[in-house]
Amino acid sequence: MDAGVSVKHAIVPDEAAGWRLDRTLATLVPTLSRERLKALISSGSVTRDDTAVRDPAIKVKPGDAYIVSVPDPKPAHNEAQEIPLVIAFEDEHLIVVDKPAGLVVHPACGNLDGTLVNALLHHCRGSLSGIGGVERPGIVHRIDKDTSGLMVAAKTDRAHAGLAKQFADHSINRRYRAIVTGSPRPIKGVVDAPLGRSHTNRKKMAIVQGGKRAVTHYDTIETLNGASLIECRLETGRTHQVRVHMASIGHPLLGDPVYGRASKEQRKLLDSLGFERQALHAAHLGFIHPVTSAALAFESRIPADMQELFSRLLLR
Repeated sequence: MDAGVSVKHAIVPDEAAGWRLDRTLATLVPTLSRERLKALISSGSVTRDDTAVRDPAIKVKPGDAYIVSVPDPKPAHNEAQEIPLVIAFEDEHLIVVDKPAGLVVHPACGNLDGTLVNALLHHCRGSLSGIGGVERPGIVHRIDKDTSGLMVAAKTDRAHAGLAKQFADHSINRRYRAIVTGSPRPIKGVVDAPLGRSHTNRKKMAIVQGGKRAVTHYDTIETLNGASLIECRLETGRTHQVRVHMASIGHPLLGDPVYGRASKEQRKLLDSLGFERQALHAAHLGFIHPVTSAALAFESRIPADMQELFSRLLLR
């Protein structure tokens, strides 16, 4: 066997007669996603009787024996960096982290390192599988740089595919705590408005005709002086969804540098606290474990800066 290649054997059972090859192998080799297997088949890494089979759609027969040669994952281009993480849960398949405000999730122009991905590459070194053939954590959703709270990342192909499916079908339970200006009326409700890039400022999101469907359920937890602590449950997960939706009904998040609209008194309070971000925290994350099928749910307390802002508004 060549160095750097693992070999997996698969024999087609009777009940898989007539199935596509990629579907069959995804069932028999559950550690690899169907998309990953398609890529391996197309590259000639799957053989039968010492002959490469390159068509993922061919129909299999009971008793057929396939060999899947899986190259070791290539190193990710991102650098592993020792960045402290608060871990809410971790096993061999996935990791749930409590992200602090100010930490970018994924390297991009302007933030090439010092991100959550860099931190995960260091923390998970030696335990990451080749998601898509590359050694990297599977980022299946994101939180804005200046939003704090819970995030899940996959460590294996199988976990990545399972989590991505749950996010796609909106079965993930995500609840945010936010401090908004004013007092929403009604005190609880639903904002159902499509989101897309603003036609006037491409760096901003906006409610646009023909945008992606976006639904936010909000509920007022406590009324403060000139503001409110609310909980938002996301039915969908669009970029800046809570921020844009709450601003659209006249109650933007306090401290939001893009969509915010604070009074002079609120601005003075924010400045005195050095509070320079949107008051938004991903407080609850619930999902079905993509491998064990266990129902998982995690809670994260509102961080100190939002606690202090809440207390000051409550006492005024």
